Amino acid sequence: MISFTVTALVFGVVFLAELPDKTALAGLVLGTRYRASYVFAGVAAAFALHVTLAVAAGSVLTLLPQQIVHALTGVLFLGGAAMLLMKKDEDEEEIRKPEDQSFWKVAGAGFMLILVAEFGDLTQIMTANLAARYDDPLSVGLGAVLALWAVAGLGIVGGKALMKRVPLKLITQIAAMLMLGLGVWSLWEAIAG
Repeated sequence: MISFTVTALVFGVVFLAELPDKTALAGLVLGTRYRASYVFAGVAAAFALHVTLAVAAGSVLTLLPQQIVHALTGVLFLGGAAMLLMKKDEDEEEIRKPEDQSFWKVAGAGFMLILVAEFGDLTQIMTANLAARYDDPLSVGLGAVLALWAVAGLGIVGGKALMKRVPLKLITQIAAMLMLGLGVWSLWEAIAG
């Protein structure tokens, strides 16, 4: 059974954390050069793989005693909040253009870019933390993958327009505050439990 509350919470946290990341920029660059649907197919597949790995890792953590899980996820959320607050603006990375515009070349380029760039990324670690925190892998996985797909879609279709309307620094600060709140809550549960 999928928990709408957990899915919505995970979606919000992951969406806000990923929005200021390089994914939106990479999607924007790829989307301006190639057919958007081809780019999205590759990017979506890579994110589905990343979320599956993160949820599996987080699910393993649920085998530990609850107090340890709460303490560990609390510390990791606080570390994630610190990383977001101390993050410097990222420059546009050079993205190689595939030789042709075929579906497999373009989708493959998008898949490889995200697979490499996002491995061990903050949102992958957050997803593992959330899977451990809520012990609901399906709801966490659904929320995370939908959030990552939404950010990728926004980047591919019109990331530049969004970034002109909403300051990147504000998005980053909101994501950091959400992570800070989750970290403090998890640590409080570890101490109180």
